[in-house]
Amino acid sequence: MSGPQVDSLTVSQRLAKGICSAEPQSGAAARATGDRLLMDITGICLAARSESYVQAALASVEQDGPCTVIGFNQGFGVEAASFVNGIAAHGEDFDDTYEGGPVHAGVVMVPAMLAAAQRHQLSGADTLRGLAIGVEVMCRLCAVAPTKVHKAGFHPTAIFGVMGAVAGVGAALRLTEEQLVNAFGIAGSMASGVIEYLADGAWTKRMHPGWAAQSGYRAVRLAQAGFKGPATVFEGSHGLFHGFANTTDGNFEAMLDGFGKNWIWTTIAFKPYACGTMAHPYIDCARALRRDGLDLSQIVKIECETAEGIVHRLWEPLALKQSPPNAYAAKFSVPYAIAAGLLLDDAGLSEYTEAMVQRADLRALAGKISYMVDPNNPYPKQFTGHVRVTLQDGQVKEARQGFFKGGADHPLSAADLEQKFFANCRHGGVEAPQAQAMLAMLRQTFDAPRVDLSLLALPAATA
Repeated sequence: MSGPQVDSLTVSQRLAKGICSAEPQSGAAARATGDRLLMDITGICLAARSESYVQAALASVEQDGPCTVIGFNQGFGVEAASFVNGIAAHGEDFDDTYEGGPVHAGVVMVPAMLAAAQRHQLSGADTLRGLAIGVEVMCRLCAVAPTKVHKAGFHPTAIFGVMGAVAGVGAALRLTEEQLVNAFGIAGSMASGVIEYLADGAWTKRMHPGWAAQSGYRAVRLAQAGFKGPATVFEGSHGLFHGFANTTDGNFEAMLDGFGKNWIWTTIAFKPYACGTMAHPYIDCARALRRDGLDLSQIVKIECETAEGIVHRLWEPLALKQSPPNAYAAKFSVPYAIAAGLLLDDAGLSEYTEAMVQRADLRALAGKISYMVDPNNPYPKQFTGHVRVTLQDGQVKEARQGFFKGGADHPLSAADLEQKFFANCRHGGVEAPQAQAMLAMLRQTFDAPRVDLSLLALPAATA
């Protein structure tokens, strides 16, 4: 008896088929992307290891085991390690982005895969395979109903992340098609993550990747044990997109077309600035105006064209964005980002401290910044920036940027990413020789017969 036709299969069944036959780890681009992700996420976790939100996450888990929380020398269980590492990786909003989303895949998939690799003694090759497939699934899910998850009030990294973790961990552990379908179905009931953190700069966005990573692992283990989940979890009338995007009309062909053959995960972008990705082109515009000799004391007003899709997260309420209540809230404020670019000529970790965000000159400048929606803006396919400054003498200075620096068309160089890694290590109290040794170990990870993270286990950082 012949098997069912493709069009009679559910989305998760088709996806499971693709995952079981996929071998994304074989290409040079895959290895290079995997190395970049591993280095970038590790450095960010080390930079954040003394932060209050990481310490709180660490204090909340009571699970011993063989897995490493990056920057700490205690052994943890797989869920605990993936949870805390996911929080640390996303905590400063300095992590990778898929421009077609936006979605942050590395902060879910690196913690999930490293913890699973240690728990199940996976090879580096299997770990890279899982990482690639998990990131690919997260990125492709963004094509189903673009911008609708955010508009519904949810964080795409949280919602798509749990499915990516299922795909990646499931692929690395060689689940069957049936087990993968059940794991996706189970994970649909574990997806969560509202964006109400935008109201006051609360910490919950930081938690979303860790929750997705640990939940995806749990869904995989449940499926391995025979637990059943709905096969129509993606497209069903009460499925993932109905619940988190207010639609059952998603374009699932856009997600599934070419899966397992055409890989988009290698196009993910790496951040040069420690804030929301869509603010980055605006920072570049501000820095360009500064380099051109703009007299900041003569600024009367600053007007910016923007995409409608980012207004509710990065521009409104405008008064709140002009005077963010804390450093974390400032990371999701375009006015603050522009002011930092103009006054400080950067927007890294040092520009997003509590003391810096309260500076009167930054707040005064941010207070002069407003926006107008450009109906032709290409977001989310392309992230753009525009800053138009009016001076006291009536002169107008203007800068535009039609791309995100760090993205697929304008990637950060290997030297840029290494410099970022070592700067993050210094920020986390890791001395240069130790950081060098860590990087050498990371670069061997995907060649190893068993993943070894021993050099990432450190004594507690001193103040």
